Amino acid sequence: MNSSSMKHKSNLKYEVNDNPNLGTKILLGLQHIFAAFGGIIVVPLVISSSLGFDAAMSTAVISASILAAGIATIIQARGVGRVGSRVACIMGTDFTFVSPSISVGSVLGLPGIIGATILGAFFEIILSYFIKPLMKLFPPIVTGTVVCLIGLTLIPVSMDWAAGGVGAADYGSLTNVSIAMFVMMITLLLNRYGKGILSSASILIGMVVGYLICIPLGKVDFSSVSQAGLISIPQIFQYGVTFDLKALIAFLPAYFVTTIETVGCLKAIGEVSNVDMDDDRVGSGVLADGVGSICGAAVGAFPNTSFSQNVGLIPLTKVASKHVAIMAGVLLIILGLFPKFAALINGIPQPVLGGVGIVMFGTVAASGIKTLSSVEINDRNLLIIATSIGLGLGVTFRPDFLVNLPEELKMIFSSGISTGTIVALVLNIILRDNKKEVENEIINENIEELECEGM
Repeated sequence: MNSSSMKHKSNLKYEVNDNPNLGTKILLGLQHIFAAFGGIIVVPLVISSSLGFDAAMSTAVISASILAAGIATIIQARGVGRVGSRVACIMGTDFTFVSPSISVGSVLGLPGIIGATILGAFFEIILSYFIKPLMKLFPPIVTGTVVCLIGLTLIPVSMDWAAGGVGAADYGSLTNVSIAMFVMMITLLLNRYGKGILSSASILIGMVVGYLICIPLGKVDFSSVSQAGLISIPQIFQYGVTFDLKALIAFLPAYFVTTIETVGCLKAIGEVSNVDMDDDRVGSGVLADGVGSICGAAVGAFPNTSFSQNVGLIPLTKVASKHVAIMAGVLLIILGLFPKFAALINGIPQPVLGGVGIVMFGTVAASGIKTLSSVEINDRNLLIIATSIGLGLGVTFRPDFLVNLPEELKMIFSSGISTGTIVALVLNIILRDNKKEVENEIINENIEELECEGM
C-alpha cells in the first residue's frame, strides 16, 4: 500500500512530517499537554507527598518534572542523531516509577532517586540496542501482571488522599470524601461522554474543578505561591547525586516495564500515523527514553517515558505531525521555568488528588487486566499471575514482612512492583509451558516421519 492510499484511508489532516502554521501548532500542542499534564504533575506530587518534602522542594520537583518532560518530548519528536523516533510522541514521568522512587527516597532521599534514575537510564540505553530479544523476556503474561500490580499497589495511596492525607486532622471526614467522590464522578463523566478535548483532558479538568471548589472551603493554601519566585532556571544536580547499586536494582523492573510500554506505544503511534516503525526506529525511541531520563535527573526530576494516552489524540484529531509534539515540548519547558505555576499545582488539596487518583490508578490496573485477557489462563499462567500479584501486594500491604531482611534486599523487595516483576520473570522461565512442549514434540515427530519417508 503506497503512502497516498494510506493517507486517503486514514484521512489525516497532517502527516508526521507536515508542519502546520505557528498558531495551529500552539493550539494542537496545548491539546497534547492537556491530555498528558495530569500524569506529568501527579507523579512528582505523589512522591513529594509520600517522602515528606517541604513546600519549596515539592514546588521545585514539580517544575523540574514539567521542564524535563518538555526536553524529553523535543528529543523524542525532533530526534538528535540516532536518538529519537521522530514521531508525535509526548514524554513525561510515569506511575511505574512511583513505588521504587518512594522506597529508594525513604532511605537515600532525592539524591538516591536521581542516582538510580541515571544508572537505570544507562541500562535502558543498552536495552534499546536489543529490542527484538528483549521482547521474548517480557511476554504478555509478565507485562500484564506487572502493569496490573502498578495500579493495584498505588490504590491505597489514592484512598489516603481521598480521605484527606495520612496524618490529617480531618482524615476520612465527610467533606473530604465528598470532594473526592465529586471529582471522581466529574472525571468519569467527562471521559465517557465528553467530546474532543473534554474527554482527553478529563483528569486535568476534574482537578481544576475540584481545586476551585476547595478554595471557598478553605482547603487551599496560597502561601507557597506568594513565596515562590517568578522565574527559576534549574541548577544541574543541585540536590546532589548518590549512586547505589541497591537503589538501581529497585529501579530496574520499572525500567524494564517502561521499555516494553514504550515499544508498544511507538508501534501504536506508527500505526495511527501511517509510519513504518521498524526495530531500528523503535530502538531509537527507547534510546530517547534513556537520554530523556538522564536529562530529567540532571534538573532534579524523575525518569521519563512515552505517554500512551496521547496516542489516542492522533486518530481523534487526525493530526500526526511531529512538529506539533515539538511545540508541546517547547510549551512544557516554558511552563517549567515558572515556579509560581508549580506552586499553584503543589497546593492541590489531597481529596482532589484522591478523586482523580482512584480513576488513574484503577485504569492502570485495568490495563494490565486487559493485557492478561489475551493470555490463555491455563494452570501454569494462573500460578504465575497468582504468585506474582500475591507477593507484590503482600509486601505493599504488609511491609513489616521484610523487616528482618538485609538492607540490600529490603530496598529491592519493598516495592510491590519490583517484587512482582522479579517473581513473574523467574516463574515464566522456570515453569515450563506444557502446551509448547507438546507442540514441539508433534513438530519433531512430523519431521522424523518425513525423514523416514524420504529414506
